[in-house]
Amino acid sequence: MKRIALTLLLSAMAATAAAQHAHHAPAAGTVAQAAANDMADGEVRKVDKAAGKIIIRHGEIKSVNMGPMTMVFGVKSPALLEGLAAGDKVKFQVAQIDGDYVVTAIRKAK
Repeated sequence: MKRIALTLLLSAMAATAAAQHAHHAPAAGTVAQAAANDMADGEVRKVDKAAGKIIIRHGEIKSVNMGPMTMVFGVKSPALLEGLAAGDKVKFQVAQIDGDYVVTAIRKAK
């Protein structure tokens, strides 16, 4: 009898924890919105596919606490540079990886 009661108690606790987690988990739209808010605005000044680098004049990049400027970024993947050219308005994400600022996502702005 004690074993059955303990099993029921543990099952109820697990169900309660799962319900609370689901209640506090961000909605898919919220996660997408957070990712969109993490995007910085910029303008491509130069693309160097051979070197895997891009020069972007950008506004504030909150994710790495960087003010507006023009600078050279490495890219996480050379494929990110495909279809980009000087003058393109972009939205992009940056991460600091091994001390370097690296573009991890980029797309043309609408």
